[in-house]
Amino acid sequence: MAIMIRRLTIERAAIVIVHLLLFAMASRVAIDSDMWWHLRLGQQIVETGNIVYADGFSHTQIGRLHQNQSGLAQLLMFAFWCAGGHLGMTLFTSALAVGGMRFIYRAGRGSIYMQGFVLVLGAACGAAFWSPRPQMFTFLGAAILLFALRRLQQRGDVSLWPLPILMWVWSNLHGGFIIGYLFIAGFVLGEWLKNLVGLDGLAPSALRRLCGFTLLSLPLLMINPLGLSIFSAPFDTLTIPGLQSLIQEWKPPDFTQPITWSFIGLLALLLISVLASRRRVDLTAAILASGTLIMALHSARHLSLFAITAVPLITTHLDAFLARRGWTLPRRSRETPARVAVNLALIALVALGTLAQLRYVTSATTVERALTLNYPLGALEFLKAESTEGQLFNSYNWGGYLMFHAPEFPVFIDGRSDLYRDFLGEYANVAAGGPEWRSLFARHDIGIALIESDSPLAAQLEAAEDCNLAYQDEVASVYLRHPPPSESLGP
Repeated sequence: MAIMIRRLTIERAAIVIVHLLLFAMASRVAIDSDMWWHLRLGQQIVETGNIVYADGFSHTQIGRLHQNQSGLAQLLMFAFWCAGGHLGMTLFTSALAVGGMRFIYRAGRGSIYMQGFVLVLGAACGAAFWSPRPQMFTFLGAAILLFALRRLQQRGDVSLWPLPILMWVWSNLHGGFIIGYLFIAGFVLGEWLKNLVGLDGLAPSALRRLCGFTLLSLPLLMINPLGLSIFSAPFDTLTIPGLQSLIQEWKPPDFTQPITWSFIGLLALLLISVLASRRRVDLTAAILASGTLIMALHSARHLSLFAITAVPLITTHLDAFLARRGWTLPRRSRETPARVAVNLALIALVALGTLAQLRYVTSATTVERALTLNYPLGALEFLKAESTEGQLFNSYNWGGYLMFHAPEFPVFIDGRSDLYRDFLGEYANVAAGGPEWRSLFARHDIGIALIESDSPLAAQLEAAEDCNLAYQDEVASVYLRHPPPSESLGP
């Protein structure tokens, strides 16, 4: 035991400290708008056993078959919720985030001090979209796969049997599994080109093994509730009209917002490290980093994928730069008891800070304040107490919350974009205050509108003679609509 304790060098202590800091960065109040409908579907799977189901949560898509891609992830999320509520969801997110960052660290090179700095910057880049949702499994899966590909590149003889299992599990957790195949395709292309031009690429036999195990994974993917549809589902999502115009994370990153500045910093550090190292850039790593950079510039939700590919590339070149300048620190295999005590004290101090952060973001006061600022709690209490007629029109961002907390109100729309598809564009026009709201309200027999108080649609309803403001606070407004007799009677 004493020998093991003496092995707690400052480098090993730094590894623990960096991972604790990453855990603290990932720990935040679990109130994401998509979290709620994923929890509701997880609850439904527990109650009915059905992953693919006919919609009964909305009145606009009722009876329509929903090809749910994330049933296994939703089950796990609901289990965490039942076990710990908001604390459980925060732990869910933080564990997956730190797990992914752990594999990114192992894919890199250099001292923990240098890698720790780059990891924190990479985490800041990806953390903008870390939230309690199934897409966290894509972050973890992509990090595991990149680590495995780097090991294959370095050794050539690593076992590839886990690859089909990884892809099968990933495909049952989130539609982002297609990212894994893009990573493999980029890797194979890079290594093949290196061999073609006479660079030190992966042996052709190893490339054939990788391609073989990748092909072997494809039949496994069909073992899921969607069957063959699993292959088209990710692409169906990308072709949804109005996806980028309505959903913020699908839009290109807005570089005027502080949330994207870590991405700019990571990209700048990548360019600087490559130039400073004077080391030839690995073609395969460049293809993967360039591909994810293009994805990130097209859609902000892919910033985390860029971080996955950029961080190991940065640490590789920074390590070469530091070694060339002689700026390296000797590694210690043993420490004196006094230094071990200092290392333990540092770990304990950071651990206490991490626990304090976790306690703060999951406390009842913090959660209640966040919910009050982001969701229509007062308006929902009003609706539950009042007798209202007609169907509900609700804000897109509140649909999932209503599904989970007020299932007695069938929603107009929610975050299940793959279910609503073309309807998203129609909703977006109305939510923006377009004149189409009258025909849409009439077509869907809307009697209640639950929307943001400062929304363009609220201004339209305020001026409409057939709509009365029944409730309003700083977050939400409730308008009750009284259609003319001709509309109520129908044609």
